[in-house]
Amino acid sequence: MSSIATGDGVQPVPLILEPDAHGQAALLLAESILHALVENSVLSVAEAIAVVETAAEVKVEVATLAGESKDRMQASLDLLTRIGQSFETDGE
Repeated sequence: MSSIATGDGVQPVPLILEPDAHGQAALLLAESILHALVENSVLSVAEAIAVVETAAEVKVEVATLAGESKDRMQASLDLLTRIGQSFETDGE
C-alpha cells in the first residue's frame, strides 16, 4: 500500500484498484433478473442471450463515442460474454 499526503495527514492508498462496488452490484442484479425471467418463462434462453448481445453492441458504441480505452471496453465485453455463456449452458 502506498500513501498520499492530504490536508488531514497521510492517507493509505491501495496499489491495486478494486472493481467498482456499485458496478459489481448492478451487474449481479441485472444478471440475476435475466436468469429469473428465464426461470419463470418470461424470456426464453435465446431472448436472454439476445439481450446480452445487444448490451455488448451498445457498450462498443458508447465506449467508442466516449473515447474509452480498448482495455476497459474489452473488460466490459468479457463480463458480458461470461453472462451470455451462463445462459448458453442453461439452454443445453
